[in-house]
Amino acid sequence: MSDIPLGVLDLVPISSGSTATEALRNSIDLARQAESFGYARYWFAEHHLNPGVAGTSPAVVLALTASATSTIRLGSGAVQLGHRTALSTVEEFGLIDALHPGRLDLGLGRSGGRPPGGPATALPTATPVEDGHAPNGLRIPPRFSFEHLLGSPRIALQRELLLLPNAESQDYGGQIDDILALLAGTYRSADGVEAHVVPGEGADVEIWVLGSSGGQSAEVAGRNGLRFAANYHVSPATVLEAAEGYRAAFQPSDVLDKPYVSVSADVVVAEDDETARELATGYGLWVRSIRTAEGAIQFPTPDEARAHAWSDEDRALVQDRLDTQFVGSPGRVADQLEQLQEATGADELLITTITHGHADRVRSYALLAEEWRKR
Repeated sequence: MSDIPLGVLDLVPISSGSTATEALRNSIDLARQAESFGYARYWFAEHHLNPGVAGTSPAVVLALTASATSTIRLGSGAVQLGHRTALSTVEEFGLIDALHPGRLDLGLGRSGGRPPGGPATALPTATPVEDGHAPNGLRIPPRFSFEHLLGSPRIALQRELLLLPNAESQDYGGQIDDILALLAGTYRSADGVEAHVVPGEGADVEIWVLGSSGGQSAEVAGRNGLRFAANYHVSPATVLEAAEGYRAAFQPSDVLDKPYVSVSADVVVAEDDETARELATGYGLWVRSIRTAEGAIQFPTPDEARAHAWSDEDRALVQDRLDTQFVGSPGRVADQLEQLQEATGADELLITTITHGHADRVRSYALLAEEWRKR
């Protein structure tokens, strides 16, 4: 499987007892290490008002990391377009590309709620799912509803603080069109006025669209002939419909003549299964904090996580994520990643790993890369 590249998705997590400063330094160190391990890409996520996540601005962290690395591609996973403009996005990445040309991936996410039309519904897939598994055995859990998150006061506050008063987010498809035009130097307003972004126009950046379902994001990526990243680690129930929806909508472009898909996975690797399970102990409590709309907590130690009194409601909130986290020895996890790649037809895999200790996190990526090269 060494012909399937592995990348890294980093949320810049803050461990309990640590600080945002330490988290940022750890992420830059991990990027250097990932480069030496042979990972193809290193992406930073964007999150806001989370006490346990320091990755609030992908562009800023990317600029810092670009100066500390030399060959690994760096990107956003993803810039949240729901509270920014096409121009600000192209300008930010244009600035970085001016000093580090040819290394940037501009990953674009919709965010800011869903498009008009009411709650999202599951889309049919060509791949049958029986008893919670794809035909090759990949775990496809029941669909998780994010309705309570989208309507939470914290999410409403986040939107209020990120948007200017009375501002409305632009249609996502229109934003993508504007970003592509600004990068290509072909942007024209409705009145025919040209806009040229310096630096930014002509930047050698790779455009990706990130999505968790087969809806608008998959359709926009396919229609524009762009690369698409499907999120198994965020929404494992809908990864198959996301990949299939993108491929169904795909139209060849100057960028791609056929679909190109990356799929993310949450992974913890150690020398043996027991050690890996211990390192992953805090994951459930951390996911719970996100899905209760409290905001991601600082990543707990195993003992801190074990001290939590779990209710049935708590367990239901996180079960799909626990069931689809790949935890174990290098061989076990690589087998599971091969299963994910086979089920989704992924061209690349994007690995996100969080442990309380930084050294354990680095070791997890090192062990996985070593095992992957043998396949």
